Amino acid sequence: MPKSYYIYILTNHNNTTFYIGVTNDLIRRVWEHKNEMANGFTKKYKLKKLVYFESYPTAKEAITREKQLKNWHRQWKINLIKSQNPKLKDLYDKII
Repeated sequence: MPKSYYIYILTNHNNTTFYIGVTNDLIRRVWEHKNEMANGFTKKYKLKKLVYFESYPTAKEAITREKQLKNWHRQWKINLIKSQNPKLKDLYDKII
């Protein structure tokens, strides 16, 4: 089975702060964020809600996309998220 790599966007309860990350195991990584397993930005700002993700066949493609999105303006990111998830619902239950 081919391996997948993901870019994902997390936000907080009020949808005011966003985090873009990359992983090869989306379920595990989001679970780690939800359970505050690592110190850092997501723990500090309580970013536990998965609102967007994309899948890529290679790590290189996922990392390229992550870098692209991190350079986007805030409103562009919000528009991207809302194009797939208009109410910014937590998508975690859909991926487990």
